[in-house]
Amino acid sequence: MEGDCLSCIKYLMFVFNFLIFLGGSFLLGVGVWMLVDPTDFREIVAANPLLFTGVYIILAMGGMLFLLGFLGCCGALRENKCLLLFFFMFILVIFLAELATAILAFIFREHLTKEYFTKELRKHYQGYNTSDVLTTTWNAIMKTFDCCGVNSPEDFEESLFHVLNPSQVVPEACCRKNSHLGDVSFSNKDECLSGNMLYRNNKGCYSSVVDYFEMYIYIAGALAIVVLTIERAKEALDRGVACHLSFSPYILNLWRKLYIRVKNYRKLP
Repeated sequence: MEGDCLSCIKYLMFVFNFLIFLGGSFLLGVGVWMLVDPTDFREIVAANPLLFTGVYIILAMGGMLFLLGFLGCCGALRENKCLLLFFFMFILVIFLAELATAILAFIFREHLTKEYFTKELRKHYQGYNTSDVLTTTWNAIMKTFDCCGVNSPEDFEESLFHVLNPSQVVPEACCRKNSHLGDVSFSNKDECLSGNMLYRNNKGCYSSVVDYFEMYIYIAGALAIVVLTIERAKEALDRGVACHLSFSPYILNLWRKLYIRVKNYRKLP
């Protein structure tokens, strides 16, 4: 029975570590794509120090999860103590990295709010100036995530863009493209620029970007919780089995002595 339980835990650990392995592979793929993508996104990453740092954080986390999942799978199947030790060390490193990320997010929280991005967009976004880093960044984000503005297209109403382009309600990057595969032309550019809601993207970029990454964040968090829960359960079971094996001879010896004494007592006249 104990062997069956340990075998079950071993294969459960393999399954969850394999999921971590896949998650790490995905993050590595995203990080590499952001660095080598031939579209404007690569230029954004290179020009923006914050995004540049973020890409390498994604690559580092992906590599760590990839290696963590690999060590966990091999350690679980082969029951190798050395690999499992490295596995637990990587869990500790990832926990410390997540803690550091949370601290940095708290310190720079004012720079991660909608109000901050909206203010920067209205103050600096020019629309078509490809030499301006912020303008190029926003154009690429709006095209990549099919969004417009930080909160909505109304963010451009009182902005530098409106001053420079008084005849346009929204920039070209907000216009919807044709849904046909391989067709990157706009559905109706003129109607979009004049403010027609049917031909522009109406969702804000803040929500679009958060929604895009939120699912993967939840999956990573859920995997971490599940793996840690499995590990704690396995540790508890191992301690229970060890305790049982350690005390069984002692308990049996006590029962044998008690039986002998009772037997001898019955023989007394």
